[in-house]
Amino acid sequence: MTLVATLIANPERPAITDAVLAEARALLATRHQPRILHGEVAAEILAEGAPASASALAERLRTAFQDEPIDVAVQVAGPHRRKRLFLADMDSTMIGQECIDELADQVGLKDHVAAITERAMRGEIAFEPALRERVALLKGMPVKAVDDVIAERITLMPGGRTLVRTLKAHGAYTALVSGGFTLFTGPVAERIGFDEHRSNRLEIEGDTLAGTVAEPIVGRDAKRAALIELRTRFNFDPAETLAVGDGANDLAMLEEAGLGVAFRAKPAVAAAAQARIDHGDLTALLYLQGFAAAEFVE
Repeated sequence: MTLVATLIANPERPAITDAVLAEARALLATRHQPRILHGEVAAEILAEGAPASASALAERLRTAFQDEPIDVAVQVAGPHRRKRLFLADMDSTMIGQECIDELADQVGLKDHVAAITERAMRGEIAFEPALRERVALLKGMPVKAVDDVIAERITLMPGGRTLVRTLKAHGAYTALVSGGFTLFTGPVAERIGFDEHRSNRLEIEGDTLAGTVAEPIVGRDAKRAALIELRTRFNFDPAETLAVGDGANDLAMLEEAGLGVAFRAKPAVAAAAQARIDHGDLTALLYLQGFAAAEFVE
């Protein structure tokens, strides 16, 4: 079986040098030469091995380069490496913030709410009751505050637009699936270019937030269900699906995907995911599929 090892650095900190590639080839015990995907930012190397050895090889490479800003993934070089369905989390994945924490900052409760968010994303407390608790603290907030937060605080994660546009240019269907809120996922999905978005609906009384969220809540199980539903609708092979996220409520979706990527994720999520990106930006997900930078749609 042919495996492919992908080495990725952040575009702002190129680190895939000739020396790194030589060491990687030695560790992989491969005769194959590296394929450069983007200068010293990304490269891939073929190697022979059983599918079960992929995770061990990835860990060997990760250990060797632990002092370098380099991400490593090892996969089977199969026919469905380029994906046709992409599902992404929003908060701290496609954007750099947690929207509910930024809303809470409007009423001086950011530290309190952020602490609950962190515990939920680490899997220390259940997502659904934690969401209800945090939303209740927003009762009475003007709906206009959402627009202010989007305009003043929300930033797109580097590489996200390029990732989505490139996938769509190659025929993939893209969905933003978030445990956040439609008031945010709508504008964010439009800015990035997703085909659709799914998230929770904040209930409104007049022109203020009611402090409640419509049921059922989009959490861990709903994210996995969304992937299965879209995969079935388009009749995609499970191996043709890609998902990315950072929190515990993303794990079921990541595990269901043909390739599940933990992006700058909480420790338990990074440990469980098939691939992890700690240094690169979101274009790393393109390199994992074998795209070279020359193929990117900016």
